[in-house]
Amino acid sequence: MRLIDTFFNARVFIETLPLLWTGLLVTIELGVFSIVLGLVLGLGLALLRLYGPRFLQILARLYIDLFRSVPLLVLLIVIYYALPFVGIRLSPFAAATTALTTVSGAYTAEIFRAGIEAIPRGQFEASMALGLSWRQMMIDIILPQAVKVVIPPLTNNCINVMKDTALASVVAMPDLLKQATQAQALAANPTPLISAAVIYILILWPLVLLVSRFEKKMKVGTR
Repeated sequence: MRLIDTFFNARVFIETLPLLWTGLLVTIELGVFSIVLGLVLGLGLALLRLYGPRFLQILARLYIDLFRSVPLLVLLIVIYYALPFVGIRLSPFAAATTALTTVSGAYTAEIFRAGIEAIPRGQFEASMALGLSWRQMMIDIILPQAVKVVIPPLTNNCINVMKDTALASVVAMPDLLKQATQAQALAANPTPLISAAVIYILILWPLVLLVSRFEKKMKVGTR
């Protein structure tokens, strides 16, 4: 019974639920913003790396390699605590969104690049033979096929972004983990942290199952 009272205390959960709910809304908002912006940034970087002028290809590659190597927590701390020294002051939400988008965009760019390069060369040649412009070829022919290929890894990346939102608590962002930590301190009981972990699982588990389903469908289609 001591285990249940300590980690699964119903009274503490009910009392701290409003705090957890507020944090959950912030986490979802932060995750959705970062995922959408990361997808846009990643697609742009992938196209620059593959088809941009030589100089921009090099810059895109440097960006991708650099921000895939930098730990997200370090980047978040630099953006929030170091940038004010050069006159750039961001709110916790803006700093967390910037850090998450920056790193997510780098990973997304590699996913899109791999998806585009997986399209058979004949698709490009057929598009050019039909007289399509580069823009028409990418929008109507190449990208729809590439997106189909990259849905599973993109979904995995989205899951990672949602999990990484928990790091925003280090910049006083009132996300789910931060609120759970405060609720734990107020209640002198770890139940809010356990509740936050369960909430993360309830949000992310369906996405994990969705990835598995996509991968199975792709394997069947390949056969």
